[in-house]
Amino acid sequence: MTNGKNMKQLVAAIERGEGDDKKTFWTRVGVAFENRDGSWNLRFDFFPARPTDTTIQLRDFSKDQEKDKGQE
Repeated sequence: MTNGKNMKQLVAAIERGEGDDKKTFWTRVGVAFENRDGSWNLRFDFFPARPTDTTIQLRDFSKDQEKDKGQE
């Protein structure tokens, strides 16, 4: 694609704590690749254990995340 968009995205699971601990936890669970037709392929490294309580979100990769991914 030549539109300048990043063709790779981060897939993250977002879970909120319960009770008095309402802290939000982000966990990287995979990666997504854009197809030529604008659709996306999602590749999961793992899937959260509580899918009904978890939001899956697609995010732009940051330069730091790109660098870290290459070291895994």
